[in-house]
Amino acid sequence: MDITFTENIPEKHAYYNLFKTTGWQTTAEAADLMLALHNSWLTLSVYDQEYLVGFGRVVSDGVMYAMVYDLIVRPEYQGKGIGKAILEKLINRCKMQGIQQVQLFCAKGKIHFYERFGFQIRPEDAPGMQLNFS
Repeated sequence: MDITFTENIPEKHAYYNLFKTTGWQTTAEAADLMLALHNSWLTLSVYDQEYLVGFGRVVSDGVMYAMVYDLIVRPEYQGKGIGKAILEKLINRCKMQGIQQVQLFCAKGKIHFYERFGFQIRPEDAPGMQLNFS
């Protein structure tokens, strides 16, 4: 493995194919995903030579709040420290910027991964809601 990290946004089809490995339910097409990436505050792409194997991004106001989205590692590359490295780099950039709070949505079964970095489950009576349009 020759793993490299870059803040460059990946090629559209490479990212779409990586995104599809998650099994997340979405109607977003490749062009939609690219628009989301371009509107992000920070993106981090991970390659094994030229092959996109991981990705993570942050949406933020750059001052107070940041939200980690789309932390993805190809299934065959999981368990090799790539997800950990992505999250550490994203968190460190938020700290360097002075952002006060980093939030995220966690995929089913991944809570313990994020707890190792200090993320805490919000109490049931804490504010936080969502509205889905699909």
